[in-house]
Order: sequence, then C-alpha cells, then structure tokens
Amino acid sequence: MAQWLQLQKLDSRYLEQVDQLYDDSFPMDIRQYLSRWIESIDWDTVAVQDSLATVRFHNLLVQLDDQHSRFALENNFLLQHNIRKIRRNLQDRFQEDPVHMAMIISRNLKEEKKILEKVKMTEQEAQGTVSAMVVEKQKLDNKVKDMKDRAQVADQNIKNLEELQDEYDFKVNTLKSRGNEVNGMTAKELEQEKMTVGRMCLELKAKRQDVVMQLTELLNVAQALLSDLISEELPEWRQRQQIACIGGPPNACVDQLQNWFTSVAESLQQVRQNLKKLQELEQKFTYDSDPIPQKKAYLEARALDLLKNLLSNSLVVERQPCMPTHPQRPLVLKTSVQFTVKLRFLVKMQEFNYQLKVKAMFDKDMTEKKGFRKFNILGTNTKVMNMEESNGSLVAEFRHLQLKEQKVAGNKTNEGPLIVTEELHSLSFESELQLNQSGLNIKLEAISLPVVVISNVCQLPSGWASILWYNMLTTEPKKLKFFLNPPTAKWSQLSEVLSWQFSAVTQRGLNQEQLHMLADKLLGARAHRNPEGEIPWIKFCKQSANEKAFPFWLWIEGILDLIKRHLLSLWNDGSIMGFLSKEKEKALLSTKCPGTFLLRFSERSREGAITFTWVEHDVHDKPLFHSVEPYTKKDLGAVSLPNIIRTYKVMAAENIPENPLRFLYPDVPKDKAFGKYCPEPSEAPEPMDVENVPDKFSYLKTVLISVSEVHPSKLQDNMMPMSPGGYNTLCQDVSPEEMNAAESADI
Repeated sequence: MAQWLQLQKLDSRYLEQVDQLYDDSFPMDIRQYLSRWIESIDWDTVAVQDSLATVRFHNLLVQLDDQHSRFALENNFLLQHNIRKIRRNLQDRFQEDPVHMAMIISRNLKEEKKILEKVKMTEQEAQGTVSAMVVEKQKLDNKVKDMKDRAQVADQNIKNLEELQDEYDFKVNTLKSRGNEVNGMTAKELEQEKMTVGRMCLELKAKRQDVVMQLTELLNVAQALLSDLISEELPEWRQRQQIACIGGPPNACVDQLQNWFTSVAESLQQVRQNLKKLQELEQKFTYDSDPIPQKKAYLEARALDLLKNLLSNSLVVERQPCMPTHPQRPLVLKTSVQFTVKLRFLVKMQEFNYQLKVKAMFDKDMTEKKGFRKFNILGTNTKVMNMEESNGSLVAEFRHLQLKEQKVAGNKTNEGPLIVTEELHSLSFESELQLNQSGLNIKLEAISLPVVVISNVCQLPSGWASILWYNMLTTEPKKLKFFLNPPTAKWSQLSEVLSWQFSAVTQRGLNQEQLHMLADKLLGARAHRNPEGEIPWIKFCKQSANEKAFPFWLWIEGILDLIKRHLLSLWNDGSIMGFLSKEKEKALLSTKCPGTFLLRFSERSREGAITFTWVEHDVHDKPLFHSVEPYTKKDLGAVSLPNIIRTYKVMAAENIPENPLRFLYPDVPKDKAFGKYCPEPSEAPEPMDVENVPDKFSYLKTVLISVSEVHPSKLQDNMMPMSPGGYNTLCQDVSPEEMNAAESADI
C-alpha cells in the first residue's frame, strides 16, 4: 500500500504528527495531490545532485499544472485558485535552490516512515501485552483444570476402592462361613478361594496406596495454584484496581479471580470429604503399614491449612469507597455525606451464604498517629454477605455510611503535621467464618485503599490530587504516613495519569503534543521532556506553576470541569487543540492562510477558560496573530463556544464588523467544523393571546454575539484561499468571463 494511503488511515494523534511535517514552504496539498509521483522518486539521490534537483523541480511544476487542468475540467474554481498560489510560492522559494526542496521532501518521507514504524511497533507491543496476559490466564486455567481432573480421578478411585473393599469383605466372610460348614468346600476349592481372597487383598492394599498418593499430589497441585493466586494474581488485581480508581483502564477481572478461588476451595473440600471416606474404610479394614492411618492426619491438617489460607485471603473490596455524588472521584469522602463500598468473598459456595457478618471500621490502627483527625462511622456498619441474584457472587454492599469528625476537647481543630487533603485514612472490614464440622474459626479482614476525608467540597480537587499521587507511586494499602515525605514522580508515570483524567470523563485522552506542552510546564524546556524527569509533589499540587497564583493540578482540574460542563462534544471530536504554548501556537499558525484559528486553554485561569487565536498576513506577508480574551464557564453558560465562533465579529473604527475566523486549524472550514453544533434557530412561539393585548404584539428577537474592537491598523487584507461560501457569493456578483480574466491576470 502507498505510504500516503497508510498514513491517512492512522489515528488522529499520529495524523497530528504528520501535520507538523508540512507548512507553507511545502504544503500538505502537494503531498496529497502528487502522492504517487512523489513516492516514485528517489529524493535522497535528488537531494545531492544539483542538476537532477533542477529537473525534478520543473517536473513537479508540470505535475501541478496537470492537477490545475484537472480542477479546471471539474469547474472547481476554489481549488484552481489555491493550487495557483501554491505553485507561485514554490517558484518563489525554490527556483534558485531546488536542492533545498528535494531535501525537504526527502526528510518528510523519512519522518513519515518513522511514524508508520512507530505505529506498527506500538500495535505489536500492545498485542504482545494482551497475548502475554492471555497466555498467563490460559496457564492458570490449565492448572485449575488439571487440579479438578485430579480431584475427579481421586474421587472415582475412592469409590472403586470402596467397592473393592466391600467385595473383599464379602469374599472373606463367605470363605469363613463355608469353612465352618460340615459339607463345605473341598480342600482344593478352599485353597483356590483363599488364593483369590489373597489377590484381592494385595489389590486392595495397592489401591489404598495409590489413592493416598493421588490425594498427596492433588494437595501439591492445589498448594502451587494457591501460591500463584495469593502471591501474584490477587496483588496484580489489586494493582489494576488502583489504576482503575484513578482513571486508568477498567478492572473487570474479579469474576475470573473468583472462579479460580472457588475451584481451589471446592477441590480442597473434596479432598477433606475423601479423607473422611478413607477413615470409614479404615475402620472396616486395616493392616500393618496401612497408608491411611499413617498419612490421614497429615493430609487432613494440610488440606485444612490450605483451605484456611485460601479463605482468609478471599475477602476483597470489590468497589472502593465512593460518594455517589462524585462517582469519578472515588476515595475522597466528605463528612456528613453518604458513601458506598462493596465487598466480595471470592469463594462462591452455597454453604457460606448468609454465614458471614462483616463489620466496617474506620482508622482501626490509628492510635499511634498523633495529630491526625479522628472520625466516627454513622449508619449501618454491619452487613451479612449473601449471594447476588444476577451472578451468585457472595457480596456485602454498604450504601448509607457517613463520617463525622470527633471533636477534640479544648481545640476547634486537630493540629496535625499534614493538611487535611494530605491526611490518609483507611476503612477496614472484619468478619469470622466457622467451618462446618471442623469447628475452626477463620478471621477474615479486608482493607480499602487509603481515603482522603474533606469537610468542604472546595477541597475535592486537592484531595483527588493526593489520591492520584498515592496510587500512582505505591501499592502498599497501609502506608498512611505517605505524605510526610512524598516521593517524586517520573514524567513517564505522571503523563499517563494526566491523560487518564481526560479519557475518564471524555472520549479522548491527551496526545503527545499536548503532553509535550505540559511536560515543558512542569519540567522546564531544558529538560527536553525527559521521561525520567522527576516532578516533586509540591510542584504538582502546591507550588504555583510558572509563577502563576495557583498550582498546576488546580489549573488542570479547572480545565477538566470546563470541558465536562461546556466543551465535551468539541473536545471529543478533536476540535480543541487545548494545550500548547504561545510560541508553538504562533509556529503552527504562521504558515497557514489568513483566517485560520485554533482553540487553546488559557494558562492564566484557575477556574478554566478557553480562547481562540487567528492569523492574518500584512502587506509583506508577515503573519500577525490575534487572541481573544478567554471565555470562562460563566461566558459559555450564556452562549456556547460554537455559537461564539459563528457570530464573532471584529470591529475597527467605522468599518463594518466582520468575522475573521475562516478555517479551524489546520484547514477545516469553520462551518464544517462547528455547523453541527449550531442548529438553525427555530421560530419562537408567539406569546399566548391575553385580553387587552394587541393582536399584532410580538417581541423582537435578540442574539448574543462576541465583538472585539481593534485599531484599523492592526487589521490586514491579503489574498487567501477562498472558502466554499465565499466562492458562492463571488459567483453571484462576478461573471465567468470576469473570473477567467482575473485568472489570466493572476498567472
């Protein structure tokens, strides 16, 4: 497949990288129209030979002329106009230095290949990661199947052993009764019967030995599988849950984990039942060196110990504490506001239904934490676990819990070493399980991820920052003094978490260009966006960024809220570039035609604001940039951003106000980009007729528009590619003959 066709099929984040390769010196239009011809030339060779470069330069101009002719046949005046300008610009730039043009094309083709290779590598890595997870899951599934197969074989062999022992008992008793009869068996018959019974006894002993060995091997398999589940799978699931809590990929593997835990528990229970059956057989018949009395106690203790270990690790927090009013901000709890939390017992067995009573406790081990606030739990803090109707899982969901701060005598507040939003607390859960027949009580405990308790909703952003930082940097659930000495985060870690904050509430995370701007903001330009660059906690959430009056995270949080409230559709469809520096903004717009604009977030607004900047060219073709005062949530609550862009006007002295915005960067006509968000105004219904009101009474309609007043000297008028709307207007006022005359004069 042609390279250009492959590029056009890429995701938008990669297409943005392609867009950075092309500017006015060599527009993307040429790459589009002449893609086959460009890719058929060895531009590396052309770039080192002056004479060949000259030939290829003139060949390219001929190709452009041919393209112009095709547009003429299609009566596409707009594209004819644009390609004439492109041709003229190429002649101005490269007529005297065609090698330079060849070098640009050669470089761009190589960069395109790098982008394609990067995409391929990323896809392979993703596929490899998924494949590795699938392989690991399959390995565990195979181990579970092997264990269940062994349990089934052992169970069947014990049944066969029981039948053989019953038959052996019958033979022995029959032989005794016949030997005591007066007219019993002959000596030869008696001898043959004794030999038969003797062979049965040997077979019985061998089968007993085999069954005991099978149960021993089954426990070995169960122990290895249990080690995998408790030491690897359960911690990995908890880590995935941490990631999901802070906006990462959802953690949907708890059902699989439950299936594995339940299978191991069922097999261990089956072993215990088999050992009881062996005890019954032993009571009926035993002998010297009988393996059942020799091994039974050891096997029983081992099976019970494994089962106890499994069950004591089976209580997990399936859904972390969360206020229903803020479902995307779990682990931040406000006093006197209800929160929910859900637990699951990973061993799904009917015998445990309604047997587990779970009690919730707050800061159970807080006695040594001097200065930290203390809280009481209000509401029903005990629940009995029962099986859900939907999937049969054994769960307990606390839905009406609240926290109330304990008052400290003599002080209005607790004086602690940390601010409120850096204090970490924990919610723990305890229960006790009594195993039937064994009389063993097993203590069960689960603990939530650390939570932040706030007393005012304005503390929520800072509290969420603490949750992000903790779960990004540690997997230890009981490290509640974490913020006494918080570790630094690497940019490679933080950039991913920042992107999750956007993808969690929208359909788009942050692309590389947006992350580059944020990296420069946090690390400084000299760090060159080093993935290993370290960001301290104080710079992320406390210290003002770039000498602004508010921290970096609060700026991001304000933008997130702005998007959720007013810009969700525009953000999802990629209309908002969002994060870029003013220098980068000028670099992008300087090569675009007048009237091209882009949307970015203001760096000066803590509450979140958005602005647009457009480019014009002066008489010397020097780019001039204009930015409007950022629009806040209050502004966008009155008029939507698409309507602001549609009706925006610039007024200079006595000039007629006009809209300078023509193309959304890079070259999307404004109406095409925002038309779907600006429906045609419908006729407003007239007020209901009321007595004493004239029949002809009606209100005059009003429209809110944004107007910027600038000095006339700052406005420029220069030739630019026409929009389709402009071309239609021109056709109404100018005849085809006059257009052709103008075209000839232009050439």
